[in-house]
Amino acid sequence: MSVTFAQGFAASGVEAGISAVAGKKDLALVVNNGPLDAAAGVFTSNRFCAAPVQWSRKVVADGHVKAVILNSGGANACTGEEGYAQSKATAETVAALVGTDPDDVAVCSTGLIGELLPLDHVLDGAKAAHAALAATPEAGADASHAIMTTDTKPKTVELEGSNGWRIGGMVKGSGMIAPQLATMLCVITTDAVVSAGQLQAALAVAAEHSFNRIDVDGCMSTNDTVLLLASGASGVEPDKDEFNALVKKACASLARQIIGDGEGASHDIRITVTGATTEDAALACGRAVAASNLLKCAISGNDPNWGRIVSSLGTVPPEVAPYESDKVTVDVNGVRICENGGAGRDRSEVDMTPREVHIDIDLNAGDAEATVWTDDLTHEYVHINADYES
Repeated sequence: MSVTFAQGFAASGVEAGISAVAGKKDLALVVNNGPLDAAAGVFTSNRFCAAPVQWSRKVVADGHVKAVILNSGGANACTGEEGYAQSKATAETVAALVGTDPDDVAVCSTGLIGELLPLDHVLDGAKAAHAALAATPEAGADASHAIMTTDTKPKTVELEGSNGWRIGGMVKGSGMIAPQLATMLCVITTDAVVSAGQLQAALAVAAEHSFNRIDVDGCMSTNDTVLLLASGASGVEPDKDEFNALVKKACASLARQIIGDGEGASHDIRITVTGATTEDAALACGRAVAASNLLKCAISGNDPNWGRIVSSLGTVPPEVAPYESDKVTVDVNGVRICENGGAGRDRSEVDMTPREVHIDIDLNAGDAEATVWTDDLTHEYVHINADYES
């Protein structure tokens, strides 16, 4: 059901002729029918952030969003004042359709950087999407398909709180994935009665422990947008801790699905660093390993090359992550192939046939830990990105 799982939300996904892929749904609309219109958001930190990101940051700033329009087929990034004007015109068209102010309409785009959108197609598509709005599972599914680019499948989540309130969500993302969000457009909806402040606090923590801990190829997008919207339609004010936990669970599920659909990937790689002095230290070590293209290529070839793991680990400065290299251990899929900084059991003992590869690193320097996810890099990744047209 995606974003329509939570009460109070309608959605649609239509073919607007924006994408270069013939016949593809490429424009989605999500409308919050209330009674609340509370909202929170997190966005890319890329200095070349796209026009829709610039627009939507301003929209979310007051904690109110009535509708979100999202397109695939073009990023509208690095397009200057004209690109910003396109985002504004899109919001104005949607606002007129749903009966709200343009400042309550968020705009999201994904696709090729550096080109303006075919604005007439976008605006006509907005009208078609408004006409197709529904609160059905099918409408939510259409929306989740419309935001896909190189994704091979839609990515959605549905969760329910202990007293009946709900969370639904959708995300797109497959490549250009790096810590500090990923190449994603994400809309998460809830029918719980919560304030914008509570939404923002919950989303910030959830994103930090999910979207900010995945890495497919080390490339940061210009368009990353994650929105959390509350309609209050359930009439239920949830327990704060339970609400925060379910938002975190929703984001973790969507982030994990991104890794599972990494462009051309044949392995999903979970890297857990334990025995660190602080969580930040563990995270820095995990990210260093996740960023190793040499390791990603080795895993693609079913080679658990622990030398590439420890060499990446060794790039983390001692002031960031204090540890003694001769006390570090590394297990891959349960086999300790590195013991006290040197060779352990023979790496031929490691079963690399499962889709998931688990790399467990113990620094033996403290009690903190952190986990990041990444993918391997395959020939297919090169083909996808050499031919990318969005």
